[in-house]
Amino acid sequence: MKVSSQITLGSLLQFRASFPENDLAEKYAGGEPPLRSELYSGDQMELHGKTLAGLHRLSLGQAPDQLLSRLAENEGVLIGVRDLLAEAVKANRRITPAGEWLLDNFYLIEEQIRMAKRHLPKGYSRELPCLLNGSTAGLPRVYDIALETISHGDGRVDPGSLRSFVAAYQTITDLTLGELWAIPIMLRLALIENLRRAATRIAAKRIDRNRADYWADQMMEIAEKDPKSLILVIADMARSSPLRWHCRSPGSSSGSPSPA
Repeated sequence: MKVSSQITLGSLLQFRASFPENDLAEKYAGGEPPLRSELYSGDQMELHGKTLAGLHRLSLGQAPDQLLSRLAENEGVLIGVRDLLAEAVKANRRITPAGEWLLDNFYLIEEQIRMAKRHLPKGYSRELPCLLNGSTAGLPRVYDIALETISHGDGRVDPGSLRSFVAAYQTITDLTLGELWAIPIMLRLALIENLRRAATRIAAKRIDRNRADYWADQMMEIAEKDPKSLILVIADMARSSPLRWHCRSPGSSSGSPSPA
């Protein structure tokens, strides 16, 4: 399916590929990478729990509640990616297996987001001990534990490994009763965070594919109607696709696990 069924050379040069998706491309280009570190066995998770407990330092005062706002932001991003993929399907364009999974299971994602909102009342996270140091400074300590669980579990939660991890952590530093009760909701938030990060990757690739499909359609159409003008179309394509969309600054490739 072509983006435009009729196009003249003059309108092409004026248009210069000002896609509405360009704003989305800029938005998703700087997305944090998914939570993915070395996959740990149960014994390694125990050792990591002790190490993490030794590294954590707690803030003395209360920190602002950032988790609810991040949850709302994650929901907005996920819905935006869902809509982008749905438009691609409607236009009879192929999407990746990861994109198909997101569309097929989005009702489950929405259910998890609703549950997270229900079990995370406003101000709840302010009652939990927050970290003073590290990439998650100002966030609840138990949220960082959840992020580490997801990161070293290949995006999954293994109950046995989680129990060993938390038990090993508490051989060095005790968690409060409130933190132990908060582990399930923090794991849900961490999984939603990870889904958002994976979804931005899917969206960025989808936008690149949409742009490539658009220019392929235009070049084929101009080649049929006015082959001599093909070089102008190629030049216009180059002007509309700056390298900054595909390059990252030195600090942007290492997204922190913080929901800031």
